[in-house]
Amino acid sequence: MLARVRNIAGAFALSVMALMGGLPASAQILGFDDLEGWADDDHRAALSVFLETCDQLDGPDWAPVCALAPQALQSASAARSFFELLFRPVLIGAPPALFTGYYEPELPGSLVRTPRYTYPLYARPPEIRDGTAWLSRREMESRGALHGRGLELAWLDDPVEVFFLQVQGSGRIRLPDGSVMRVGYAGRNGHPYRSVGAEMIRRGSHRPDQVSAPEIKAWVRRNPAAGMELLRHNPSFVFFRRLADLPPEKGPIGAMARSITTLRSVAVDPAFVPLGAPVWLEKAGSAPMRRLMIAQDTGGAIKGAQRADIFYGTGVDAGLAAGQIKDGGRMLVLLPIENAFALMAEG
Repeated sequence: MLARVRNIAGAFALSVMALMGGLPASAQILGFDDLEGWADDDHRAALSVFLETCDQLDGPDWAPVCALAPQALQSASAARSFFELLFRPVLIGAPPALFTGYYEPELPGSLVRTPRYTYPLYARPPEIRDGTAWLSRREMESRGALHGRGLELAWLDDPVEVFFLQVQGSGRIRLPDGSVMRVGYAGRNGHPYRSVGAEMIRRGSHRPDQVSAPEIKAWVRRNPAAGMELLRHNPSFVFFRRLADLPPEKGPIGAMARSITTLRSVAVDPAFVPLGAPVWLEKAGSAPMRRLMIAQDTGGAIKGAQRADIFYGTGVDAGLAAGQIKDGGRMLVLLPIENAFALMAEG
């Protein structure tokens, strides 16, 4: 999920206008009193995460905000006042939003191929160029395009977990000696992401309420041949790199080349939301969420102004929680006051 940071504040209004065809009907400035549950959130926790990537926010409207941010960490009330005094919530696009969840898997594996571990994670081939489509997933598998080239970073014991590790974009590999290897996103083959769950619905094997990551995994394992063919419906293929210097207590690396934070970092579409900006989530569903998060990641399936992927953390429990999320609601981006009103003026 590592991506080139595209969040220059001065160009943001123009890029949104170009993609949305004019803002008057698609963007609206609201007040903080309009945000359900705003007063009950931990604004200090959100501010701490905001500071992790604040230095990467370019533009004259962000610089003074980031300069003042450390002073607001002194108390919960100061953190809340910081956001209320310097930002305005902007609703871009038309709700309902679509919220999903992602996580950092932790899987058993090996640095060498063994009778148990036979499914590789691959490093990025040197001939791949950003913005250019290479071989699709199916073509790579049928041609053996990656075999025997020394690109294997590690080996896992389950091809389904390899596929879903690519979907998540990062992970922890538990090696036989007890050590843990961290891997992160290194690029992809340039093909668009296609949802396997949506394909199951289209084929009629599942209803929308039946599709989840655990169910997809279970179905593929119950139907090995048809299941692997189903996974090939997604032509996108993700490559990895080893993250040797990432401390175990830190989250995986997001699109801003910094660690992301459990239930405070969110993946967005940077065409609509500047990376590094605070975003307010009002998620519906069986586990409602009203929370200030920071847009610090992206994803191949995360497209649109009201689309977000919530980071749920590391390990099995995080994966179970993330895999059940497919909820509506709405999302607002908090922009510096000058930036927010400039955005509306451009419309």
